[in-house]
Amino acid sequence: MKKAIVLGATGGVGNPLTAELIKRGIETVAFGRSAQKLQSLAQELGNPSLLQLETGDAFSPEDIVRASGGADVIFHSANIPYHEMESRLLPLGEAVMEAAERMGAKVVIVDGIYPYGRKTTDKATEEHPKRPHTRKGKVRLAYEELIFSQRWLKAKPLIVRLPDYYGPSAKASYLSVTMEAIAAGKPTAFIGNMTVPREYVYLPDAARMIVEIAGRGESFGQNWHIPGPDVISGHDLVRFARQASGKRKAVIPLGRIGLSLLGLFNPVMKEVVEMLYLTEEPFVLSGEKYERVIGPISWTPHEQAIRETIHSLMNHNRTASSK
Repeated sequence: MKKAIVLGATGGVGNPLTAELIKRGIETVAFGRSAQKLQSLAQELGNPSLLQLETGDAFSPEDIVRASGGADVIFHSANIPYHEMESRLLPLGEAVMEAAERMGAKVVIVDGIYPYGRKTTDKATEEHPKRPHTRKGKVRLAYEELIFSQRWLKAKPLIVRLPDYYGPSAKASYLSVTMEAIAAGKPTAFIGNMTVPREYVYLPDAARMIVEIAGRGESFGQNWHIPGPDVISGHDLVRFARQASGKRKAVIPLGRIGLSLLGLFNPVMKEVVEMLYLTEEPFVLSGEKYERVIGPISWTPHEQAIRETIHSLMNHNRTASSK
């Protein structure tokens, strides 16, 4: 990998991906819609000489090709708002793959676990059946079929699949609202069951694994799992976050009834309801393929990762309030 472009570079996954690529000495184009957010990302990373900023629309193959500057790998981490997934995900995938086809580039698609549907085993390998029973799961399966379509003759895609995640940059995960409120010392909610242990991955750990996979040519044309360390309950997550913040405001679990009521006013919360099965029957990813092909997985322990996340959010809040 000589040069990479990160679509959605200022987003939850794109931010640590960009940082990881720069850390490895790879010339990187950070691509996004907001010049201001891109400038903030560059400042956060210390304005490295390897980083180039480009604004554009990820729905435009022309914008991606123009901005790429001859990049040989596209990291596609641009995010679709939850309530717009069904109408916009496939057009976005089409645009990214069309750009990759024109460039003859490798493409790393960041996705989740929705296409699998309900679990059939304790830890799911990449061969787990894909039998989605939700609207979003079916759209995500169609998205995979688009990415791996035989009509792409020059583009070389792979898909990395993450469970739910957290980290300083996370904005679109189930945990983001909870973490941000705890860091700010405010009462908040926790989406789903707080007792059942679930899988989460810390985004800087995920970025490291994604770049390792992308650095191997034989990885392409396949699905790859990005698992987290041991599962953890919502109660323990909140306990670690409160310890890190030094504050103990109320955290209320939100189930189907609460989310349905919020959905009357918030379209995102309305869409979360159908995916609540994942908080009741957690889907856990196997890292066996990664360890067999790439090597041992190194994770940041949850307690440390949550502490780093909360401290980063608190520092951001202090900086914002001082301006």
